[in-house]
Amino acid sequence: MLKSLPPLLGPDLLYILRAMGHGDEIVLVDANYPAEFAGPDVVRLDGHSVTDVLDAVLTVLPLDEFVEEAAIGMQVVDAPNQRERIYEEFERIVRHHEPRMGFSTIERFAFYERARNAAAIVQTGESRLYGNIILKKGIIRPSAS
Repeated sequence: MLKSLPPLLGPDLLYILRAMGHGDEIVLVDANYPAEFAGPDVVRLDGHSVTDVLDAVLTVLPLDEFVEEAAIGMQVVDAPNQRERIYEEFERIVRHHEPRMGFSTIERFAFYERARNAAAIVQTGESRLYGNIILKKGIIRPSAS
């Protein structure tokens, strides 16, 4: 155990988050997502919800403030303007950690394509539909002395 780190963040996931550079992306997905054959390495967190994982990841991962979309979900198929309840939770968690950031969505197959180029995919045990989110890593600014 380490101080000030959520225990949910194991060594494999912490390594990936630390190794990622500015602009790299990581994808957190629900239990229905076809993660194993999408391309990137997969970290399994089957016993956890995607919202708990998102909250833990954002305690250590800064989001990219130089892009319009740094937290991106998958749109509802055939209803791109429909707002799933889980989107509200994503937005609340993102704003809690990054008050100036929002949450947006992209079309399902565009999401899959983008996920193929991610640093990793974190497969959760989330059973709610559309529990998928891409996070673009930002920078940590040096503190003024």
